[in-house]
Amino acid sequence: MLFYLIDDDSATLNILRMIIEDSDSGSVIGSAASGLDALEDLRYMRPDIVLVDLLMPGMDGIEFVRQARSRYPDLRFVMLSQVTSKDMVAEAYSAGVDFFLSKPVNSIEVVSVLRKVGKLLTMDRTMDQMRSLLQGGAPAGVSSAPTPPPDNSERQQSALNAVLHRIGISGDPACRDISQIVGYLLSSQGQQEQLTVAQLCDRFSDSPKAMEQRIRRAAMAGMVNLANLGIEDYSNDTFTEYAGTLYHFEQVRREMDCIRGKTTVHGRVSVKKFLYALAALCAGR
Repeated sequence: MLFYLIDDDSATLNILRMIIEDSDSGSVIGSAASGLDALEDLRYMRPDIVLVDLLMPGMDGIEFVRQARSRYPDLRFVMLSQVTSKDMVAEAYSAGVDFFLSKPVNSIEVVSVLRKVGKLLTMDRTMDQMRSLLQGGAPAGVSSAPTPPPDNSERQQSALNAVLHRIGISGDPACRDISQIVGYLLSSQGQQEQLTVAQLCDRFSDSPKAMEQRIRRAAMAGMVNLANLGIEDYSNDTFTEYAGTLYHFEQVRREMDCIRGKTTVHGRVSVKKFLYALAALCAGR
């Protein structure tokens, strides 16, 4: 992994650089004392992960993340902060921050968080590889029947079960439907493009609409469970790992506001994102 560091405290920059390199987490390819300088550097550098301080002169960390994410959507962001306000943390997550590190930095926490971000990057890249396979497969008119599952299908099924358990829906009847579709996505290499949810359900059920509704209800239950975890603790491992990967984070945030009574509008689930993200998570484990 390639890292870029932003902090107006040179001592913090040196500590972070030392932790990253001593733990073999990756290489630090640049640093800056302000968000403006960092935005200029990112025009020429392509790190994988940016670590940015929240409170900096000129441009705070949240505004930097907003601007950087709009220009470089593939970047992952970790924010350093002494502030623990839930409203601030929520704003940062909405801006595009993936994880938080508290200051003063602790080497064990830094390494743990960087490993989590690495998993997110691996998932992103696995999804890109899946899209390439799906888009570059059999020519038009050639049958696209699923290929036999790979030898590691048992491991992938175990990974899927673990994710469904962590988001609290492992006992839902729709898990069988989810398992069928995720297994197909992992084994299929002949599609020219990503299939819609309706097309996927049509391959496994005589009542595809009913199957899609079962999956939607289960996915929604998972979102509600994550939203409740986030209300209790924004730094909860399950919340930080899945709120922005299986779902669109702004929809999880909306569900949190609904649970708090701030709005009557529930968050919405993208079933397609949910299924393809599950497949990418399992493929990367």
